[in-house]
This record gives sequence, structure tokens and C-alpha cells, in this order.
Amino acid sequence: MFSSLAIALCGGLLIGLAASLLLVVNGRIAGISGIISGALWRRGSGLFGWQFYFLAGLLLSGLLLAEPFKAWLAIEPVVLSELGIAAPTLLLSALLVGLGCSLGNGCTSGHGICGIGRLSPRSIAATLVFMLVGVIAAVLLN
Repeated sequence: MFSSLAIALCGGLLIGLAASLLLVVNGRIAGISGIISGALWRRGSGLFGWQFYFLAGLLLSGLLLAEPFKAWLAIEPVVLSELGIAAPTLLLSALLVGLGCSLGNGCTSGHGICGIGRLSPRSIAATLVFMLVGVIAAVLLN
């Protein structure tokens, strides 16, 4: 029905719209690592902050839209054991990604979407490093 390019373009526009709305309405950058950190280590009154609602919306929208749009989704569920990926490898990978986010003061969503969108030289450099390391890791592991 729709080409994969049109679907990717729509997805990119929705991500850009969400990031722009968060910046304009809340004055915050939509960097997922920072949002998760803020939700886990909340320093304020009340049980939940805006980060909780942002993450809940992110997860719930995916769950609610997965079934009606499953024909468009290019992702099949994968069991890690079928890929030969052990739990310790997955845990080490997650820790390294978290360390990289901490050292880089952000993640690909914060730097790659919001930072590049604001033409931040630091974010452009960080995104280039993220992508280069990702390509090198993919080549070496495959």
C-alpha cells in the first residue's frame, strides 16, 4: 500500500514533531537516556514527573499501534537465545551503551535528532562518533 520510504518519512516526521513539541512546550530535549535517568532518579515533589508520562506514552503508543499497523512493521519478534546471544553479553552491551551515554552527555536521540536539528557542533560530532563506532562494531562482529 505505502512504500517503505513513505513509512520511514512519516515516522521521522512524527519523531521530529514529538521532539519539537517537547522542546517548545516543556523546554526539554527529547534525549531518551536523560529522560529515563530523570524518571528513575526523580528529585521533586509528586510520585511521577513528566519523564514518566513521556516514557509511558512512548511504550503505550507502540503497543497500541503495533496490531493495527503490523503489515507496515518490518520487525519480527526475535528470541535472543535463537541468535546465540547470551544474557551476560546482553548485560555487558547494555552497560557499555549506558557508559557511552554518560560519557557523551547524551544518546543518539538527544544528540542525533535534537542536537543536529539545532545545528549543535557538539551533537554533530557526537552523532558522527556514535555512528562510526556502530559501523565498526557491526563490521567486526559480523
